[in-house]
Amino acid sequence: MKVTSIKAQVKNTERISIYVDEKYTFSLGYTQLLDQKIHVGLEIDEPRLAELKHISEFGKAYERALMYVMLRPRSVREVRDYARRKKWVPEDTEAIIEKLISKKYLDDRVFARAWIENRALVKKTSKRKLQMELKQKGVTDDIITETLAESSFNEGDALRQMIEKKRKLARYATDDQKLMRYLAGQGFSFDDIKSALEALA
Repeated sequence: MKVTSIKAQVKNTERISIYVDEKYTFSLGYTQLLDQKIHVGLEIDEPRLAELKHISEFGKAYERALMYVMLRPRSVREVRDYARRKKWVPEDTEAIIEKLISKKYLDDRVFARAWIENRALVKKTSKRKLQMELKQKGVTDDIITETLAESSFNEGDALRQMIEKKRKLARYATDDQKLMRYLAGQGFSFDDIKSALEALA
Protein backbone atom coordinates (compact mmCIF):
# COMPACT_ATOMS: atom_id res chain seq x y z
CA MET A 1 0.00 0.00 0.00
CA LYS A 2 1.17 3.50 -0.79
CA VAL A 3 0.19 7.05 0.20
CA THR A 4 -1.05 8.52 -3.08
CA SER A 5 -2.43 11.89 -2.00
CA ILE A 6 -2.46 14.33 0.93
CA LYS A 7 -5.15 17.03 0.92
CA ALA A 8 -6.32 19.68 3.37
CA GLN A 9 -9.92 19.11 4.41
CA VAL A 10 -12.49 21.69 3.31
CA LYS A 11 -14.81 21.50 6.34
CA ASN A 12 -12.02 21.19 8.92
CA THR A 13 -8.95 23.07 7.74
CA GLU A 14 -7.00 21.87 10.80
CA ARG A 15 -6.98 18.30 9.48
CA ILE A 16 -5.35 16.64 6.48
CA SER A 17 -6.94 13.79 4.51
CA ILE A 18 -4.62 10.93 3.65
CA TYR A 19 -5.35 8.78 0.60
CA VAL A 20 -3.88 5.30 0.34
CA ASP A 21 -3.99 3.61 -3.07
CA GLU A 22 -6.18 6.47 -4.34
CA LYS A 23 -8.80 6.03 -1.57
CA TYR A 24 -9.42 8.27 1.45
CA THR A 25 -8.19 6.24 4.42
CA PHE A 26 -7.71 8.49 7.47
CA SER A 27 -6.98 12.08 8.53
CA LEU A 28 -4.34 13.71 10.71
CA GLY A 29 -3.71 17.10 12.27
CA TYR A 30 -0.75 19.09 10.90
CA THR A 31 1.46 18.23 13.88
CA GLN A 32 0.56 14.55 13.61
CA LEU A 33 1.34 14.61 9.87
CA LEU A 34 4.83 15.97 10.58
CA ASP A 35 5.41 13.69 13.57
CA GLN A 36 4.50 10.59 11.57
CA LYS A 37 6.53 11.72 8.54
CA ILE A 38 3.68 11.04 6.12
CA HIS A 39 4.36 11.97 2.50
CA VAL A 40 3.15 11.02 -0.96
CA GLY A 41 4.81 7.82 -2.10
CA LEU A 42 5.26 6.44 1.44
CA GLU A 43 4.84 2.65 1.57
CA ILE A 44 2.57 1.46 4.41
CA ASP A 45 1.91 -2.09 5.61
CA GLU A 46 -1.19 -3.27 7.52
CA PRO A 47 0.22 -2.89 11.08
CA ARG A 48 1.44 0.64 10.29
CA LEU A 49 -1.91 1.54 8.74
CA ALA A 50 -3.75 0.31 11.86
CA GLU A 51 -1.38 2.38 14.01
CA LEU A 52 -1.98 5.51 11.92
CA LYS A 53 -5.75 5.04 12.05
CA HIS A 54 -5.54 4.86 15.85
CA ILE A 55 -3.41 8.00 15.91
CA SER A 56 -6.04 9.66 13.72
CA GLU A 57 -8.89 8.72 16.09
CA PHE A 58 -6.87 9.89 19.10
CA GLY A 59 -6.24 13.24 17.40
CA LYS A 60 -9.92 13.75 16.64
CA ALA A 61 -10.90 12.83 20.19
CA TYR A 62 -8.32 15.23 21.63
CA GLU A 63 -9.62 18.06 19.43
CA ARG A 64 -13.17 17.43 20.68
CA ALA A 65 -12.00 17.30 24.29
CA LEU A 66 -10.11 20.56 23.80
CA MET A 67 -13.21 22.26 22.41
CA TYR A 68 -15.23 20.88 25.35
CA VAL A 69 -12.91 22.36 27.99
CA MET A 70 -12.66 25.66 26.10
CA LEU A 71 -16.41 26.29 26.36
CA ARG A 72 -16.07 26.71 30.14
CA PRO A 73 -13.83 25.32 32.88
CA ARG A 74 -14.44 21.58 33.36
CA SER A 75 -13.58 19.10 36.06
CA VAL A 76 -11.61 15.94 35.27
CA ARG A 77 -14.74 13.88 35.95
CA GLU A 78 -16.76 15.95 33.47
CA VAL A 79 -14.20 15.22 30.74
CA ARG A 80 -14.17 11.53 31.68
CA ASP A 81 -17.98 11.43 31.53
CA TYR A 82 -17.91 13.25 28.19
CA ALA A 83 -15.44 10.67 26.85
CA ARG A 84 -17.67 7.84 28.07
CA ARG A 85 -20.64 9.32 26.20
CA LYS A 86 -18.49 9.54 23.08
CA LYS A 87 -17.39 5.91 23.64
CA TRP A 88 -13.69 6.65 23.44
CA VAL A 89 -11.17 3.92 24.24
CA PRO A 90 -10.49 4.18 28.02
CA GLU A 91 -6.71 4.25 27.49
CA ASP A 92 -7.10 7.13 25.03
CA THR A 93 -9.37 8.98 27.47
CA GLU A 94 -6.75 8.83 30.22
CA ALA A 95 -4.00 9.92 27.82
CA ILE A 96 -6.16 12.85 26.64
CA ILE A 97 -6.87 13.89 30.24
CA GLU A 98 -3.15 13.74 31.09
CA LYS A 99 -2.37 15.86 28.02
CA LEU A 100 -5.01 18.45 28.91
CA ILE A 101 -3.71 18.63 32.49
CA SER A 102 -0.09 18.97 31.36
CA LYS A 103 -1.06 21.86 29.06
CA LYS A 104 -3.04 23.53 31.89
CA TYR A 105 -6.35 23.20 30.05
CA LEU A 106 -7.77 20.98 32.79
CA ASP A 107 -7.44 21.69 36.51
CA ASP A 108 -9.95 20.82 39.23
CA ARG A 109 -8.80 23.79 41.34
CA VAL A 110 -9.41 26.24 38.50
CA PHE A 111 -12.76 24.56 37.85
CA ALA A 112 -13.79 24.79 41.52
CA ARG A 113 -12.85 28.49 41.72
CA ALA A 114 -14.85 29.26 38.57
CA TRP A 115 -17.85 27.28 39.85
CA ILE A 116 -17.85 29.11 43.20
CA GLU A 117 -17.46 32.53 41.54
CA ASN A 118 -20.31 31.77 39.15
CA ARG A 119 -22.62 30.73 41.98
CA ALA A 120 -21.67 33.85 43.97
CA LEU A 121 -22.50 36.12 41.04
CA VAL A 122 -25.33 34.38 39.20
CA LYS A 123 -27.06 31.69 41.21
CA LYS A 124 -27.05 32.20 44.97
CA THR A 125 -26.81 29.02 46.99
CA SER A 126 -25.66 27.68 50.35
CA LYS A 127 -22.19 26.45 51.24
CA ARG A 128 -23.61 22.96 51.76
CA LYS A 129 -25.17 22.85 48.30
CA LEU A 130 -22.04 24.30 46.75
CA GLN A 131 -19.97 21.54 48.35
CA MET A 132 -22.44 18.92 47.10
CA GLU A 133 -22.37 20.28 43.53
CA LEU A 134 -18.57 20.24 43.44
CA LYS A 135 -18.44 16.71 44.86
CA GLN A 136 -20.86 15.59 42.15
CA LYS A 137 -18.42 17.05 39.62
CA GLY A 138 -15.67 14.85 41.07
CA VAL A 139 -13.77 17.55 42.96
CA THR A 140 -12.01 16.24 46.08
CA ASP A 141 -12.90 17.43 49.59
CA ASP A 142 -9.43 18.97 50.01
CA ILE A 143 -9.79 21.12 46.89
CA ILE A 144 -13.36 22.11 47.83
CA THR A 145 -12.28 23.21 51.31
CA GLU A 146 -9.25 25.06 49.96
CA THR A 147 -11.07 26.93 47.19
CA LEU A 148 -13.98 27.90 49.43
CA ALA A 149 -11.55 29.28 52.01
CA GLU A 150 -9.76 31.30 49.30
CA SER A 151 -12.96 32.63 47.74
CA SER A 152 -15.03 35.65 48.67
CA PHE A 153 -18.13 33.45 49.04
CA ASN A 154 -20.30 34.61 51.93
CA GLU A 155 -23.18 32.32 52.84
CA GLY A 156 -24.92 35.00 54.92
CA ASP A 157 -24.98 37.40 52.00
CA ALA A 158 -26.20 34.66 49.66
CA LEU A 159 -29.03 33.80 52.06
CA ARG A 160 -30.15 37.40 52.47
CA GLN A 161 -30.11 38.00 48.72
CA MET A 162 -32.09 34.84 48.11
CA ILE A 163 -34.71 35.86 50.68
CA GLU A 164 -35.05 39.30 49.12
CA LYS A 165 -35.45 37.74 45.68
CA LYS A 166 -38.03 35.15 46.76
CA ARG A 167 -40.06 37.72 48.72
CA LYS A 168 -40.93 39.31 45.38
CA LEU A 169 -42.80 36.15 44.37
CA ALA A 170 -46.43 35.90 45.48
CA ARG A 171 -46.12 32.40 46.96
CA TYR A 172 -43.31 33.49 49.30
CA ALA A 173 -44.33 37.11 49.93
CA THR A 174 -46.13 36.46 53.23
CA ASP A 175 -45.69 32.73 53.88
CA ASP A 176 -42.61 32.40 56.09
CA GLN A 177 -43.04 28.63 56.53
CA LYS A 178 -43.08 27.98 52.81
CA LEU A 179 -40.05 30.24 52.32
CA MET A 180 -38.19 28.51 55.15
CA ARG A 181 -38.86 25.08 53.63
CA TYR A 182 -37.58 26.28 50.26
CA LEU A 183 -34.40 27.75 51.76
CA ALA A 184 -33.78 24.63 53.85
CA GLY A 185 -34.06 22.64 50.63
CA GLN A 186 -31.28 24.83 49.22
CA GLY A 187 -28.99 23.72 52.04
CA PHE A 188 -29.27 26.59 54.53
CA SER A 189 -29.67 25.74 58.22
CA PHE A 190 -32.96 26.58 59.97
CA ASP A 191 -31.15 28.72 62.56
CA ASP A 192 -29.49 30.81 59.85
CA ILE A 193 -32.77 31.12 57.94
CA LYS A 194 -34.66 32.22 61.05
CA SER A 195 -32.01 34.80 61.92
CA ALA A 196 -31.94 36.18 58.39
CA LEU A 197 -35.74 36.43 58.21
CA GLU A 198 -35.84 38.28 61.54
CA ALA A 199 -33.09 40.65 60.40
CA LEU A 200 -34.94 41.40 57.17
CA ALA A 201 -38.40 41.71 58.78
